[in-house]
Amino acid sequence: MDLDQDTDNGGRSCCSCCLSFIFTAGLTSLFLWLSLRPDKPKCSIEYFYVPALNKSLDAHSRLNTSLNFMVRLANPNRDQGIYYDDVHLSFSNTNSSVANYTVPRFYQGHKKKAKKWGQTLPVNNQTVTRAVLSNGSAVFRMDLKTQVRFKILFWKTKRYGIEVGADVEVNGDGVKAHKKGIKMKKSDSSTRLRSYFPICVLMNLFVFFAIR
Repeated sequence: MDLDQDTDNGGRSCCSCCLSFIFTAGLTSLFLWLSLRPDKPKCSIEYFYVPALNKSLDAHSRLNTSLNFMVRLANPNRDQGIYYDDVHLSFSNTNSSVANYTVPRFYQGHKKKAKKWGQTLPVNNQTVTRAVLSNGSAVFRMDLKTQVRFKILFWKTKRYGIEVGADVEVNGDGVKAHKKGIKMKKSDSSTRLRSYFPICVLMNLFVFFAIR
């Protein structure tokens, strides 16, 4: 009788421990999900210069039809790093594609900012001048496309697509008209982050308990 009672108590104790673990794991994963869920990087155009549109230069210097630019990518997350695949930049005007440029893949730590300078190969002069409006300024479209993975504790997330872009107005000096950085806004095809994030949190949680 006592043996059966001890077995009963042992079973209840084991069941109690399992339920307690599941409850604690659930609360912990919820807390981690709420506190560690990542935000996508913030992208902006900080510098943009087209020598061919600089009216203060002589005719020979204005034959330089390259596009010079600097894009800033900011990681807003306090605890998550970001792995970028190759960052593809495309430049266009209202009529056609102007140029393309690729920033090689890189890693960015939490709360860090990356400034990526670049210069496209010279493009057709007519392509550049077609961007000029009647008021003397010119407008180019700059689009950025890449995929990122977030480093969360011991785990890397799946890849998420980033597609953002912005219009850049260029003045008579060949530089962007707005002194402040131009925020690149996301397109509808960008991947949402929230769907699979709890799975990554749970996997990190299981690794945490496994190594204890």
